[in-house]
Amino acid sequence: MSDISEFYTEEERQQLSECTLCPRECRVNRFKAGTGYCGADAGMNIASVCVHKGEEPPVSGPDGICNIFFSGCNLGCLYCQNHEISRPGSDFRPFRISDFSGILETITSYLDSGIRAVGFVSPSHVVPQVKAIIRGLRSMGYKPVTVYNTNGYDKRETIRGLNGLIDVFLPDYKYVTPSVASALSGAQDYPPVVLEALKEMYYQKGSVLSADSEGRAENGLLIRHLVLPGYAGESREVLRSIASELSTGVHISLMSQYHPTPLVKSHSELGRTIYASEYEQVTDAMEALGFRNGWTQDLESYRSYRPDFSREHPFE
Repeated sequence: MSDISEFYTEEERQQLSECTLCPRECRVNRFKAGTGYCGADAGMNIASVCVHKGEEPPVSGPDGICNIFFSGCNLGCLYCQNHEISRPGSDFRPFRISDFSGILETITSYLDSGIRAVGFVSPSHVVPQVKAIIRGLRSMGYKPVTVYNTNGYDKRETIRGLNGLIDVFLPDYKYVTPSVASALSGAQDYPPVVLEALKEMYYQKGSVLSADSEGRAENGLLIRHLVLPGYAGESREVLRSIASELSTGVHISLMSQYHPTPLVKSHSELGRTIYASEYEQVTDAMEALGFRNGWTQDLESYRSYRPDFSREHPFE
């Protein structure tokens, strides 16, 4: 256990002592061990800190973003591209610094090099750690753009507690059908939970994604959706949900980068990349619904988004 505990507020210590941070509500004492669903204890649980240039253009900007990849996860997606670090007990952790001050020094070294944003990737189960890092950076005089890069399985009150700390929310919206969410991610309640979380993000940020003169996002909401093979219909329903429950003015990132990992190579649906016809169905739906802002991907994009977390720089 690192010395991060002294940087937690009393409320955060209580949250980690009987953890109900995410919808799983395991109620485990994370100061003793990582025995909950996510497998994370009360330490930093960082798998990698690196510059990533492969996010959406306003997120990466011209120079990239300093992404903090946390290990463990509160979802169990069969197809997770970050499976090396998201599964409890994974040993792919080239980032070995556990001392809190050392972690801050690593982050600030990237900021000193000209990087202007810090992304927290898979943060739903480590929100106190996220808050501690932001407070630590601010105490050192740094105030980068902060990006909350989440799978969307967040409690609304947890998102509410990030108001004023997070500049850009970058959530997934994976499914609207409970049975699909259960089969693919082990969370039947994902659809209503993610919608409530998105509504809170939208309440805080609205539809505008403000950017600086070089196109770097500075404040706002950008919703991601990954089109899965065999699930184009589910993707269309996700877009309809956003249009009806939020706004067609929100920014959407419609991703075609799905690539089967070794864990799903033999899966009847997930064992292949998506067909052009599937992605076209979804992009056509996005246009028909009247979405005005967002990004699509080239079908060959899957070749560029296959990280190797056994390396210091997983995406190089």
